[in-house]
Amino acid sequence: MNKSSYPYTTAYQNIISQLAKQHITIADIASLAQALQQQYSPVPAFATIKTMVIELLHQPEVLNRMLVGFALDKAATQHELQEPLQAISAHDLGVFGTDETLALGIATWYGTIGMTNFNELDLYKRGILHNLDHNQHCVNTFTDDLVAGVAAAVAAKIAHQQS
Repeated sequence: MNKSSYPYTTAYQNIISQLAKQHITIADIASLAQALQQQYSPVPAFATIKTMVIELLHQPEVLNRMLVGFALDKAATQHELQEPLQAISAHDLGVFGTDETLALGIATWYGTIGMTNFNELDLYKRGILHNLDHNQHCVNTFTDDLVAGVAAAVAAKIAHQQS
């Protein structure tokens, strides 16, 4: 790879593949964003929301955060992290916060309203977030928060468009 070129396509395809392994689709993330924002204002057509998710997932900074988070979850699932990071990550200890830090960098992509959105999604863990959080077969310490971060950012974008 050329040092000056970012592997946009490869990174995006990797993220989509990692999401698919967790049975998460673009539509699932768009549904979270739609449900979150529709309680406050009208939302655009679902196809438009899906396009917003795809556009956000093409941003290098977003891709980087997701690639790192997914790699850490995979390593924790395979018990490849050194202690105490293995135990902290595998048990998603509340004082860890690193997973939320990565996700908040995505959630606030379209402004700080994304932080409020993220906090609601992280607190209530609806839909696919609940499934990720309660998956007994693999560690999703980062994955659930990253997915919530994307949905929160898209909901924030919708909110800004409606104001």
